[in-house]
Amino acid sequence: MSNVHLAKGSHQPVFPDDGKLRLYSMRFCPYAQRAHLVLDAKNIPYHVAYINLTEKPEWIEKVSALSKVPALEIPGHGESLIESLIIADYLDEKYPQNPLHSKDPLQKARDRILVERFNSFITPFYRIVFQRNQGGAPGAITELTNALDVYEKELRERKTKFFGGSKPGMLDYMIWPWCERSDSMKFILGDKYELDKVRFSELLKWKDEMQKDKAVKENYISPEDHYKFASLRLAGTPDYDFLAVVPPKKLRLS
Repeated sequence: MSNVHLAKGSHQPVFPDDGKLRLYSMRFCPYAQRAHLVLDAKNIPYHVAYINLTEKPEWIEKVSALSKVPALEIPGHGESLIESLIIADYLDEKYPQNPLHSKDPLQKARDRILVERFNSFITPFYRIVFQRNQGGAPGAITELTNALDVYEKELRERKTKFFGGSKPGMLDYMIWPWCERSDSMKFILGDKYELDKVRFSELLKWKDEMQKDKAVKENYISPEDHYKFASLRLAGTPDYDFLAVVPPKKLRLS
């Protein structure tokens, strides 16, 4: 399928009637990336349509109640799920292969808390990326660095390669999109942002191991390209398709 983002004036994609899930996504959206990671980690076949979130197609409300991504359309049910964490939980419960959540209810609850607490990293990260033309983001570097102490401590206590154990679990995949994007800050901050190799020794090893994961590699975007997209968006000229590979005409979704 095309990875060109569908915008105003486009036709709603017609997918093959093969029973596969349909994911409405955006190539640079970390929340949508969560859904891709779970689908790919669990080897669930799916179709994908990418959406231009600046010039949204008129038909998007038909497949996403809040006109947002990710939205997961379930063939035969006439409805779509929204919100990345809800989609991730649904997929893990519906498709038992390669379970991502812990089977221990208490550990599952602890991991959910850690996913929610990661907002303490996400919020200052976005201040650095999108407020750099407004006098910077005072204190943001300290905030996001301090936020990571919780996850460094957690890995040290678990004494495992990943938060999920010997392989990535739900917590790993739910926080990864922003860890992937964090390297783009070097183009904004230069040497002002570099994780202390002693303070964050386990997290840095975790990050290296995550980059070897199959699902992560299938959805990976370089720091340079993350920075480029964020810069274009900040300038008011977002380009959703500079990474797009245009397929033969017969495979186009619009």
